[in-house]
Amino acid sequence: MQKGYKQLVAEANATIETIPVAEALPLLDREEVVFVDIRDLPEIERDGIIPGAIHVPRGMLEFTADPESPYHKEVFTSGKQLLLYCASGGRSALATQRLQEMGLNRIAHVAGGLKAWKEASGPVETI
Repeated sequence: MQKGYKQLVAEANATIETIPVAEALPLLDREEVVFVDIRDLPEIERDGIIPGAIHVPRGMLEFTADPESPYHKEVFTSGKQLLLYCASGGRSALATQRLQEMGLNRIAHVAGGLKAWKEASGPVETI
């Protein structure tokens, strides 16, 4: 293997914006900001979700972001700032990099993911 996941995540983090949890918490109730949970459904059912976040599984991300796809979600073309998160920040870094490559420019990911969010006493809803 030429590149492992650690190198891929490090390369992604070098090219994307990362928002620390302390800065993400006050953005929760802002209308112009949308949190995007890219974890799989069993993770959300087990660990909860940030209130108001939309769920887009990592495997469907490119399809939901592309306006030409039948799976497109309007939030990706809304002009709102998108804050992606996963469990601990690796998948969301890679996902943010991919969306940036697709042309989205108001996009970042939450450092440390839901784990860091919970450690900072951020609110979580159960499903």
